[in-house]
Amino acid sequence: MRQLPLADPGTPPLRGPATYLWWMARRQWGILLTAVACGVVQFACQAFLPYLTGRAIDDGLADGFGPALLQAAGLLLTLGLVSAAASAVGHRYDVANWLRAAFTTSQLVGRTAARSGDAITAELPTGEVVSAVANDALRVGEVYASLARFVGSVVAYAAVAVLMLQVSVQLGLVVLLGLPAVAGVLALLVRPLQRRQTAQREASGRLTTLGADTVSGLRVLRGIGGENVFTGRYREQSQLVRRRGVEVAVTQSWLDALQVLLPGVFVVALVWLGAHMALAGTITPGQLVTTYGYAAFLGWPVQNATQFLQATTRAVVGTRKVLTVLRVVPAAGTAPRDGAVMPPAGSPLVDEASGVTVEAGRVVALVSADPDESARIATRLGRFDDAEESATPVTLGGVPLATLPLAELRRRVVVAEAMPQLFSGPLAEGLDVRGGATRDDLLTAIGLADAQDVLDSVPDGLDGELTEKGRSLSGGQRQRVALARALLTQAEVLVLVEPTSAVDAHTEARIAARLADARRGRATLVVTASPLVLDHVDEVQLVHDGRLVARGTHAELLDGAAGPQVAATYRRVVGRNLDDDLPVEETFEAAEPDARTLTQPTTTPGGAA
Repeated sequence: MRQLPLADPGTPPLRGPATYLWWMARRQWGILLTAVACGVVQFACQAFLPYLTGRAIDDGLADGFGPALLQAAGLLLTLGLVSAAASAVGHRYDVANWLRAAFTTSQLVGRTAARSGDAITAELPTGEVVSAVANDALRVGEVYASLARFVGSVVAYAAVAVLMLQVSVQLGLVVLLGLPAVAGVLALLVRPLQRRQTAQREASGRLTTLGADTVSGLRVLRGIGGENVFTGRYREQSQLVRRRGVEVAVTQSWLDALQVLLPGVFVVALVWLGAHMALAGTITPGQLVTTYGYAAFLGWPVQNATQFLQATTRAVVGTRKVLTVLRVVPAAGTAPRDGAVMPPAGSPLVDEASGVTVEAGRVVALVSADPDESARIATRLGRFDDAEESATPVTLGGVPLATLPLAELRRRVVVAEAMPQLFSGPLAEGLDVRGGATRDDLLTAIGLADAQDVLDSVPDGLDGELTEKGRSLSGGQRQRVALARALLTQAEVLVLVEPTSAVDAHTEARIAARLADARRGRATLVVTASPLVLDHVDEVQLVHDGRLVARGTHAELLDGAAGPQVAATYRRVVGRNLDDDLPVEETFEAAEPDARTLTQPTTTPGGAA
């Protein structure tokens, strides 16, 4: 047994359901063959039980309680024990195959969602991705769980046909021809069942998407009084899912009914024929018992074959949906040129479009009158969308990010966005996303982020469970947990977008001092307009209209070292009325920035152009 989830789920072919299912079978061929072997042994033993029972009866009628009868009884006991053991072991491997395929599929979907960035939400609704993990992955695994029983049933059918031909050619032909006819009739319902299951899956996916979108926008809906509209839409879609489910159930009920009726008719016909042959003396009493035993036994292989067809149908439908997700092309890291040699450690990270530079060993703040502008620059530094960022290249040590190996770049450059996402699970695992951090490291990071109160909010502290998206925490607590998580990555270049926007001034001041000390000597960029943070960084870079216009310390930019227009712009961005003893203060506050003077970066005594 292999531990799940797998360290590497592999790279599947995306041509179609058949190639994907075959690839998955080859990935787990060891446990799959073991399950099939157990299934063959189990059904082969079951197939021989009626034959040996009939022989035992004939030997007992002929010789009484002699050695032949005892030998047959011993063989029956042995076959029963072997069949029971094979069934127990085989069931374990059936479940292993199911879980292995289902978890591998879920991993592939999760990996695609994680790597694709916003490309996946641009191409697919959220509900499709959720359903691919919650439902379709299980359907894919189901086909491997039923494969062993299907193969064992086929082997048992062949064995029964051979044994029945030895008993009677007429009875053997009934088995050889009648059972495939029954299976053929049942197979006629598979295609309409698949069609209706596909329609039901489409409707269910849209319902999941509608529910997810409604929940995520619930606050907005309440603000504009739109709950009733979306409730009506959800009710209408849920009724459509119900109708599609009823259509599936109707077809399924016909299949289930015929699955009992047709094998029953076959059993009656076989027993009726065998009874007449026994009365005519064509077969012995023991052979009649064998015939009845096989008639009762053969309903099981037919049922297994039908269940396998149903599982395969559901797996094909589910695989199509899974492949739709897996075909999403990630927003970054797929270009053929992605493979240049990584620059050495300490190389500067430069946004060529704006001129913003993150240098080794410096804690830098990025300030802009437009928060979206500074956030866009910070996002570009993390390389999240190659196509969108092609017109605004970013370089690391002079090498464009778009040419570098994405995995290595992610290890060295970490961007923590303004709206952090927390995941359910133990708090310690949510903080230590890269693994390897000690408990002391976790507590140190929590202290740096001033998030000690989170340990009291989460039962059992570091070992406690965070709810989905950290909903049990306040906005400020979630932000501080995300900051601690970012610090624990120990990234060579760390970009933090508004890391203290949701905390009070006292907490912000403590975080600012600790953050600057913790990252001192490593490249760090903080997007913020808070003077409490700006006062602790090594340098402030001011951006206007997408271009770097000034660099210097917080005090230098306030004091007008970069010019009165720059100082006026900077003061308005900072947004705090700080008492200033400069005689030109009123001039700075009243001055309107001249666009021509804000187009070139200004060198201040403490900064570099």
